[in-house]
Amino acid sequence: MTMLIAHDLGTTGNKASLHSDNGALIGSVTVTYPTRFAPGGIAEQDPEDWWRALTEATRELLARHDVDAADVRGLAISGQMMGAVLLDAAYRPVRPAIIWADTRSGEQADQLVGRIGAERAYKLLGHRLNPTYSITKVMWVRDREPEVFAKVRHVCLAKDYAVYRLTGRLATDPSDASSTNAYDQERGTWSDVVLGAAGLDPALLPEIVPATAVVGTLTSAAAGATGLRAGTPIVMGGGDGPLAAVGAGVVSPADGAYCYLGSSSWVSVAAPRPLHDPAMRTMTFDHVVPGHYVPTATMQAGGASLEWIADVLEPGEAGDRFGRLVEAAETADASSDGLYFLPHLLGERSPYWNPDAAGAFVGIRRHHDRPHLVRAVLEGVAFNLLTCVDAFREHGAPVDRVDAIGGGAASDVWLRILADVWGCPVRRRSIVEEANSLGAAVTAAVGLGLVDDFGVARELSEVTAEFTPDPERHAAYRERHAVFLDAYRRLEPWFEGRGGGGGTR
Repeated sequence: MTMLIAHDLGTTGNKASLHSDNGALIGSVTVTYPTRFAPGGIAEQDPEDWWRALTEATRELLARHDVDAADVRGLAISGQMMGAVLLDAAYRPVRPAIIWADTRSGEQADQLVGRIGAERAYKLLGHRLNPTYSITKVMWVRDREPEVFAKVRHVCLAKDYAVYRLTGRLATDPSDASSTNAYDQERGTWSDVVLGAAGLDPALLPEIVPATAVVGTLTSAAAGATGLRAGTPIVMGGGDGPLAAVGAGVVSPADGAYCYLGSSSWVSVAAPRPLHDPAMRTMTFDHVVPGHYVPTATMQAGGASLEWIADVLEPGEAGDRFGRLVEAAETADASSDGLYFLPHLLGERSPYWNPDAAGAFVGIRRHHDRPHLVRAVLEGVAFNLLTCVDAFREHGAPVDRVDAIGGGAASDVWLRILADVWGCPVRRRSIVEEANSLGAAVTAAVGLGLVDDFGVARELSEVTAEFTPDPERHAAYRERHAVFLDAYRRLEPWFEGRGGGGGTR
């Protein structure tokens, strides 16, 4: 039996998964790594931790499933997007990687807005200019760490670095390139306009190849580290958002919408062209499916908000603390009792694009306890994503059903809240936490010629539960959504300069 291996380099760890040669999931292993969060909008990881996790997870996966390395046909990687890995001439990291959650480059984002213009940049890039993207992070290092930047010869993203360690070749794909704010989406090349305004040499950025390209083969050194055979083909892979769409079976406009409930959370669809929202609430990535795009509305702290409240209320990892907390919140009152949570713990992308935004409980009273607080967090994420869903509905992307993936999709309570808040059915798919790596496996299968096209992804998972909205609860949530929005508007002036990120909105 021949098999594929996929990796998903996420925010909290690397998930390695084993798949049949058409992409079907056989099993998975996760190895975690730390993130450094610090005041000032800092969010960093050590690329060496990614490599350690990738190699450990691969070896454990092979051992757990008694796989002969000779039976592995190929490998592909999904990776967290919008970060910056800075390498020297020998392709060694010169500092910790600055990940997507980092918002310290607000000054540099403001500079680009002043030089290019917000609307012109949005049409060019499919994204707002914002400090959550790669290009301003590189500018920040240049401006604030000149002695470090003097060593920089290459800039890439997380999965690109992993591919380099596997093959010795540095490249990226259009999906990840489109997450940098340096990619001309219409031309499919690095943007001379943005790089000129940023004052950065285009030679810093890697070549762009299709996500399905066989970018190289496993080096002897990488084979020794992973337990795989030297010469195993490595397919480029893509950014975790577009690959999650593949894992969810969203490979064409007819496939509808999906929601990812991971550390960051988003709602997304597949489309034949970029979706440019006049209010710039949404962004558009290139899909890994050729000729397609992935209009997306992403909030910074979706599942991360639930993780935070669990850390506060039940520190440590004894038992299923998430399950206990969410179950207790099922019948609690929150917005119906005047309690709201603004889930902007890491600043915010969609819909506000405000790195200064901060989390807040609003309307808290003496009788509110643990279940109330957790319920408010679950509803706060749902309310924020409703604003994103509305942006799609207003501009030609109907969202009348949403398939949920990611760790948060395991919760019946949360999916029921989402259905009631959004006013449409929300379905759990059988692939919950493995959607990104499943998307990478399908990409590998296409790239290696094992399947004809990405349509096979629709057959690799199934709907296991469906939650339909209650009309009365949805009507009530609609009214309370307006209160939620009003709370943010009133606090926005207070957030300015206090959120730790700074910069453009």
